[in-house]
Amino acid sequence: MRNQTSDTEFILLGFPVAPHLQLLFFMSFLIAYTLVVLENVIIIMTIHLHKPMYFFLGNLSFLEIWYVTVIVPKMLADFMTQDKRISFQGCMAQLYFFVTFVCTEYILLAAMAYDRYLAICNPLRYPSIMSNRFCAQLAASCWVCGLITAAIKLSFIAQLRFCSIDTINHYFCDISPLLNVSCTDSSQAELVDFILALMVIMVPLCIVVTSYICILFTVLKIPSSQGRQKAFSTCSSHLAVVVLFYSTTLFTYARPKAMYAYNSNKLVSVLYTVVVPLLNPLIYCLRNKEVKDALRKAKLGTRSTGEHS
Repeated sequence: MRNQTSDTEFILLGFPVAPHLQLLFFMSFLIAYTLVVLENVIIIMTIHLHKPMYFFLGNLSFLEIWYVTVIVPKMLADFMTQDKRISFQGCMAQLYFFVTFVCTEYILLAAMAYDRYLAICNPLRYPSIMSNRFCAQLAASCWVCGLITAAIKLSFIAQLRFCSIDTINHYFCDISPLLNVSCTDSSQAELVDFILALMVIMVPLCIVVTSYICILFTVLKIPSSQGRQKAFSTCSSHLAVVVLFYSTTLFTYARPKAMYAYNSNKLVSVLYTVVVPLLNPLIYCLRNKEVKDALRKAKLGTRSTGEHS
């Protein structure tokens, strides 16, 4: 028997953890989530958004706060209760915002790569090209593309029929696990998801690769080793973030739904939903001299204000 789709509830299996380990997992993910939020809030509050690199970094930090908030609180609640149900509407909302943030991050990382390309390969024209207005338009375009892509994907998935209670072998509502439990033919939704995933991943990836090839050739032409090191240090943190994010998501969202048949994919998902957002702020703080200087100045400014008061 099937109820109406709006009455459908899903059961998120989550992680098959022994009862005595649930509290340990709960505390580990709670600490990770708290650190992600704190790290990104600190970056947003301390950097100066008038510089293009900082402006895009602020957007990335803002995105990742909501990116993990869509997933982790529900996962934490499921660790502490036996009721792991989520309504159809709640599942669709979680899926929509998660896909929006993932797609936006792909495009935003490409925009940041283009920014580094202009800064290193065309420094004389960089201030005129990367104006405040253009940066705002570029960032807004990233968000709009993410919203539209998620809306298209969700419009096909929401039309599918599901049984009254479906069990999802995952810890959040992702596309492929949902397609696996559909009671109707999901081939069209799967095809749309696959095509859009390729577009959202491969087009930004091509921009990133092309930008860094140009950057590499430009850096190699710099005569002094100190100059080469300084030029590369301005983009090494971004490159590290790109490698982490793309490597953990590429084979997940550019493959058909069959790969979700195994529990090991949950571990891969943890990398890009929790671990990567946790590491990204640390990478920028440790590997980017300008960001470290901005944080240091903000710390000194706070200390002097406290002493003055």
